[in-house]
Amino acid sequence: MVAGAQPTAGLSRAARVWDTRGVTAEPATRLPSDAAGAPTLDDLPLRDGIRGEHPYGAPQLDVPVLLNVNENPHAPSPAVVADIASAVAEAAAGLNRYPDRDFLALRADFAAFLAQESGVQLGPEQIWAANGSNEVMLHVMQAFGGPGRTALSFAPTYSMYPEYARDSLTGWVAGRREDDFTLDVDHARAMIAEHRPSVVLLTSPNNPTGTALPLEVVDAVAEAVTDGVVVVDEAYAEFRRAGVPSALELLPRHGHLAVSRTMSKAFSLAGARVGYLAAAPAFVDALRIVRLPYHLSAVTQAVARAALRHSTELLGRVHELRGRRDETVEWLRGKGFDAPTSDANFVLFGRFADRHAVWRGMLERGVLIRETGPEGWLRVSVGTEEEMRAFRDALDEVHEEVPAR
Repeated sequence: MVAGAQPTAGLSRAARVWDTRGVTAEPATRLPSDAAGAPTLDDLPLRDGIRGEHPYGAPQLDVPVLLNVNENPHAPSPAVVADIASAVAEAAAGLNRYPDRDFLALRADFAAFLAQESGVQLGPEQIWAANGSNEVMLHVMQAFGGPGRTALSFAPTYSMYPEYARDSLTGWVAGRREDDFTLDVDHARAMIAEHRPSVVLLTSPNNPTGTALPLEVVDAVAEAVTDGVVVVDEAYAEFRRAGVPSALELLPRHGHLAVSRTMSKAFSLAGARVGYLAAAPAFVDALRIVRLPYHLSAVTQAVARAALRHSTELLGRVHELRGRRDETVEWLRGKGFDAPTSDANFVLFGRFADRHAVWRGMLERGVLIRETGPEGWLRVSVGTEEEMRAFRDALDEVHEEVPAR
């Protein structure tokens, strides 16, 4: 057992309460249920689409090794922290005024970063940003989805997509990926022809499988969508292997194509909540219509711009994490597990007859991973060398008790 790990009896309530998807239901802050006159959710006039639903959220537990939400294990350096603090202090002096509503300086900084990272030249009018790529995606659904419209993706994929659809009153359809988690173009074309989606969501590298999409697949899907938009979610793009291109290269060919990114992963800024999107200027203008006024605070803009000034340093350990990811894939395969090649900072592995028992056994040894994806599979984020050693040791022990399928 990892030092500091707690036995099952010491687990918090959040580790014991599960919704039907196997994700912990985050306890809400509210009056005690026995308080006089305090309503329950069933007492409130919720709309039908969210009645019986639970808030999204992975378990947040105080254990020694946290490898469940694909965070970068390396915190920003003191120099980066100092620059961010200085930028925030400068922004704080003007907090009596609303922030720059269109944040053109930040958008120009993102364009410059993408030119350096992917070799694609974009103008600030082709960039959008919001509070995490989650909000960017919700803007897309608000602008192009809605009642009578349909969003399409291909499972297994990011579990928030159907929730974006639900929250924007958009219909949801999930196609399928192949057994090796690739996307069959003929199947994608058939789904598009049948459902005529207003929004198609492609994830590359895909979460939870780590699988990257070849550009020819993205190009074919974009060609097939004639009366909707296509968004390629590249939240983990900086972790892709050498030679794997970004869908940013296809933007000049398709005015209805967008590529979303985030600063939460490779930039080590999960706590800052900054995501962004690249697309044609008209696509970006559509998102400007649905955003809330002044949605990106002056403090958030200052943090993001400071971090971008240090992009070389912040991304400097991505190569190290790539190598550790590939080592993890090989180690898992050597142990007899299935583990698809990953272009992200996590690895999906299986297959287990009782994956929840494995998840629980890992947690009892102080290692928190994610119970997500197809039945029988688990996902582990790539952590530090010490954290991955703890993961391997714990899995070796658990595997003896709960064998793979």
